[in-house]
Amino acid sequence: MAILVPLTGYLIVDHYGKNVVPIPKYYIPEGVDTIVHNGKVTYDTVYHQIKDFQMTNQLGQKVSLKDMEGKVILVDFFFTSCPSICPTLTKNLRKIQQAYGKTDTLLQILSFSVDPVRDSVARLRKYGYDYQVNPDNWWLLTGDKKEIYDLARHQFFVSVTEGDGGPDDFVHTEKLVLIDKNRHIRGYYNGLDSSAIKQCATDIATLYLEKDRHRPGFWQFLKGLFKNLS
Repeated sequence: MAILVPLTGYLIVDHYGKNVVPIPKYYIPEGVDTIVHNGKVTYDTVYHQIKDFQMTNQLGQKVSLKDMEGKVILVDFFFTSCPSICPTLTKNLRKIQQAYGKTDTLLQILSFSVDPVRDSVARLRKYGYDYQVNPDNWWLLTGDKKEIYDLARHQFFVSVTEGDGGPDDFVHTEKLVLIDKNRHIRGYYNGLDSSAIKQCATDIATLYLEKDRHRPGFWQFLKGLFKNLS
């Protein structure tokens, strides 16, 4: 019965969301713009947008946010030798990927290694193979450690600690971060919790409906969720 909740949510949004679609949470304000029009002054909140970056994926390709235009993005932070939370986190992300397996233009999953010195392209590729990661819309990323840690702390806000990205610095989190097509953070989820994973899958559908009326058929969506999120 638990799966009926996200499915019902999808049906409601699909049927009633022709003009207005419910918006998931977590717009993060960063400032205020002053707008002057016809002598009238109004104020508009400026929300945080994820800055562009360049990383290397498990295929050895250089990738950036520009390669994901128009997609909803789901982000996590992991490392291949992690013996604790990462295997479960990766398996739960795989359920989400499989639920959207036929719609690789909709969702992009990004897994940033927090141990990029050890996590070479070859190690990421093997990890992806071991966990059946489909690289069509799931990239395991490595790059400069300081840049990755800056992204974790100051762009995705998954860590409250500060550090310099040096050899002794470490970020480890179970959080998943959902990003919309305008690069705004829209949700945080516990990647180890099955209920949170189902909610995340529903919110991805909501954001997709919000951004584009051209979407996969409902039966395809239903089939994927029944199979992979039960």
